Amino acid sequence: MTVRKSPQVGTPAGMRVLNQRAVLDRLRRGGPATRPQIAKDTGLSKPTVGQALLDLEQHRLVRPIGRTTAGPGRSAMVYEVNPAAGHVLGVDIGRQRIRVAVADLAGSVIARVDERNRCRTAGALVRTVRDLAVRTVSDAGLSLDEMVVKVVGTPGVPRDRTLLHAPNLPGWERPGLLDELETLLGPDLVVENDANLAAVGERAYGAARGVDVFVHVTVGTGIGMGIVVDGQLFRGAHGAAGEVGYLPYPSDVDSTGGAGAVGGAGGVGAAGSAGGVGSSRGRLESAVAAEAVVEAARSAGLGVKSARDVFALARGGDPKALDVVRDEAERLAFVVASVAAVIDPELVVLGGGIGGNTDLLGPPLAEALGRLTPLAPRIAAGELGDGAVLSGAVAMGLAAARDLVFDRRGAVTL
Repeated sequence: MTVRKSPQVGTPAGMRVLNQRAVLDRLRRGGPATRPQIAKDTGLSKPTVGQALLDLEQHRLVRPIGRTTAGPGRSAMVYEVNPAAGHVLGVDIGRQRIRVAVADLAGSVIARVDERNRCRTAGALVRTVRDLAVRTVSDAGLSLDEMVVKVVGTPGVPRDRTLLHAPNLPGWERPGLLDELETLLGPDLVVENDANLAAVGERAYGAARGVDVFVHVTVGTGIGMGIVVDGQLFRGAHGAAGEVGYLPYPSDVDSTGGAGAVGGAGGVGAAGSAGGVGSSRGRLESAVAAEAVVEAARSAGLGVKSARDVFALARGGDPKALDVVRDEAERLAFVVASVAAVIDPELVVLGGGIGGNTDLLGPPLAEALGRLTPLAPRIAAGELGDGAVLSGAVAMGLAAARDLVFDRRGAVTL
């Protein structure tokens, strides 16, 4: 990302930049304010704040929104961060859906597209993402070139300009894929694991607000986990932290929830050798993800087409479907117990097409955890539903864009 070189700290121009940043940060954190309010909150003098506001307004980073009307004395001008100073593009590439949104610097989504993913090749998927991005920014009255930052959430681990561990999207692991995305979407592109972005989204806008150590477990077509430690994403040495689908998993679970010996050909509910050692899908993912739930339901005699059907039947009281859901909860308990022993999270947020059914999964999950570990953390349903990844992409984009907009427009020359 190209930025303008800031003036040297300690020079008059450098001090001017620091004052501008202080004023801008106050308006971002505390909302609209008058010059006296900003001076009080930042410790800067009123003349210094006035000059900073003048500079920021000249560069269209802040704007006046009216004058105060209450209280004694003269009215004062109220300023706020200008939300139109920049925009970010968020993209969520899933096996089933592709979601795109444009947001302004205030975080308000001003255009959004949500379409089914019908692509069967990586090339078709890249082109579709580009077409949907162009349509969305056009709906916002903008262009791709005007996006300060573009954040794409996708299954897999970005590494060396390639995505690793993304078996659910055909061809998505081919070399050079990220270069193709950048060529079509333009510079200032960030590609992030979707489970990580779901965690960012839930911390910014959802169930994990104010929580500094937590994990977000997404269970759907696959399984993934975003880890937040000390309020920051934890990616590990190679970006693969949270790839819990590759955890080893017992070959079966007995009727009391006890784990059998690790080994065997595939996880619980897995068809054929999908979970075998060396498979592109991990053993745990083969045991826990949607395909395993559907296979288990069919083995029980239920004529279902999707995991959604299974949970709908369970919600209606079907005893066979309830048994399948209970077994899924016990497998998820294995995941949570494993994570709790290593990370000790304050909270586990469940999301995804399967994980989002916490009304059904919660009680048997808690019961199984009680048998497996004394380290059971608090468990909560994600609040953002299928918008968690897209919300995380927007939140991550905003965190970068707000500084980039300031750096590119720079301080007023003395």
